[in-house]
Amino acid sequence: MLGKVRPDRKGLRRAYQGLVLVSVLALAPMTWAWLSSTGHRAMAEGAGWLGRVPETQAALVLGAGVYGTRPTPMLARRLDIATDLYRAGKVRALLLSGDNSREEYDEPTTMRDYLRAKGVPDAAMVLDYAGFDTWDSCVRARTVFGAERVTVVTQEFHIPRAVTLCRTAGLETFGVGDDSSRRWASTTYAYAARELLATAKAFADAKLLHSEPVYPGPREVSLTRVLEQPPA
Repeated sequence: MLGKVRPDRKGLRRAYQGLVLVSVLALAPMTWAWLSSTGHRAMAEGAGWLGRVPETQAALVLGAGVYGTRPTPMLARRLDIATDLYRAGKVRALLLSGDNSREEYDEPTTMRDYLRAKGVPDAAMVLDYAGFDTWDSCVRARTVFGAERVTVVTQEFHIPRAVTLCRTAGLETFGVGDDSSRRWASTTYAYAARELLATAKAFADAKLLHSEPVYPGPREVSLTRVLEQPPA
């Protein structure tokens, strides 16, 4: 008669400890982003949201896709928020950072044209054509355009990572986010799910690898010229 097979408790314990370790490591970047951005972010909702946003040099608007010459709905919402910040005197300039890696795809120009149609003057807008991801946009805002204090504009699910990366890049940063789940729930949840991997990559770029942007230079003075102009 065969005896009962006893479970290998030591092996099970090690497997459990391994799962716990993997879970902790997976959540560590999200925790880093959340805690590092605490106190430096606000939602663009309610009548008094502008009052919760400090004055900075520029709104750093991160690209979020375009359809030909039209911004995606999420990007349009970011640009609307940036317009509100500019008109309220919370920022002096709008730094439009996006992807222009191929001729037929131009996020910054589309962003500028959208803002121009809303009455934002060209003299207040600065275009960064090499903002290929959040880390590149943050680093280039400081090293290429010479920004020191920015308000980064994006969606709520992205704000902790965006603020944390910009602060890690050496910028004094506040973040304003849009609660996109109210308008585009399925898209928001899909992007929010991707944040786990995106934040892990961000942690590696910023804290472990100290990655350089795809295009680290040369230095530009366009933002400096906007900031040197007398307030409108």
